[in-house]
Amino acid sequence: MSLEGVLVHMKVLLVDDEKLALHSFNRLLKDYNDIDIVAMTQDPREALVLAEHGAIDVVFLDIEMPEMNGMVLAEKLMEIQPELRIVFVTAYNEYAIQAFEVNALDYILKPVQRNRLAVTMQRLHKQFLSANDQNKTPQYLLCCMQSLYLRDDQNQVQSFQWRTLKAQELFAYLLHYRGRTVQKDSILEVLWFDCELDKASNLLHTTMYQVRRTLKRLNVDIQIKYIDNGYRLEMGAVLLDMDQWEQDLLESLPVRAETIGPHHKLFAQYSGDYLEAYNYIWAESERERLRALWLVLAKQLAQYHAQAGQLLEAYHLYVNALERFPFNEEIAWEAMKLQAELGNTYEVKKLFDKLCENLSNELGIVPNANIQQWYDQFITRT
Repeated sequence: MSLEGVLVHMKVLLVDDEKLALHSFNRLLKDYNDIDIVAMTQDPREALVLAEHGAIDVVFLDIEMPEMNGMVLAEKLMEIQPELRIVFVTAYNEYAIQAFEVNALDYILKPVQRNRLAVTMQRLHKQFLSANDQNKTPQYLLCCMQSLYLRDDQNQVQSFQWRTLKAQELFAYLLHYRGRTVQKDSILEVLWFDCELDKASNLLHTTMYQVRRTLKRLNVDIQIKYIDNGYRLEMGAVLLDMDQWEQDLLESLPVRAETIGPHHKLFAQYSGDYLEAYNYIWAESERERLRALWLVLAKQLAQYHAQAGQLLEAYHLYVNALERFPFNEEIAWEAMKLQAELGNTYEVKKLFDKLCENLSNELGIVPNANIQQWYDQFITRT
């Protein structure tokens, strides 16, 4: 079969030290007319030679191989062909994070299921359609994690050169309500609350002109329209990083063994809170909502690693969460229990003291009775 009715003819190399695994995977791929399998090899060195001399688009690659680790091979292959798509196929899920650090397109666990392979093929197909469409308008990603900037389809960053800080805030405010008309009076009340009405209205018109000029200068497909005595920001072909992140997260939860790699990727993609650099008061509720989603992901990842016996991995996730949620007693307690299980009495004490300090200094309270009782019993035992 072909995906979406369009053939792209991807040239594929299969690498696995087990002959049976190669032939089994080859049979699965024969369901796809878009695939041309140029070679199957058990020898990583042969894979490097093929990459140097042949046109290869995709490599399905095992990780645990005796002569050369698949991670090492992937890096060498991408040095030869930087545009190569790597898909790891392995029986071990502990390599997931490392796999995405070498920019792998996907990570499939053995035994490979047909429905899981279909997801990978869909991703490959979409990438190739985008790469082969020469008339495609450049796709921009508008980033609002931490700060506002644009990233083009070549992964190049473009900054907004705002003339004033108020122009930046006006754009951010309309972006906050993207696709909806924001009444002029509402904008004046939020952004120019300290000005006389006539002056505030003039400032709005001047600032709107500056915003539109900035967008035009960047030649980005974002428009601000005046509708019914209000303004509406329309994104056009531009995507918003936070929208993409939230959609991917909600579609993929809960965290499971087969999703651990993509979920760690989503965790890493959360590079900062929504418009965090600007501390706009009107953005606080959305900032807290998205932070709460991130916390759900962090806790599920930590719980997965803890249940898998990977206590340090779980602990580091809780510590990361505590940086954003320093007064969260549940997270601090889970981190303490992990350090207790690891036998690190000093780290338990340090976590408890820090929690006490945070709660006392900022909220004027002490840890709840269950935590205090658990800590007292732990100290007594040690």
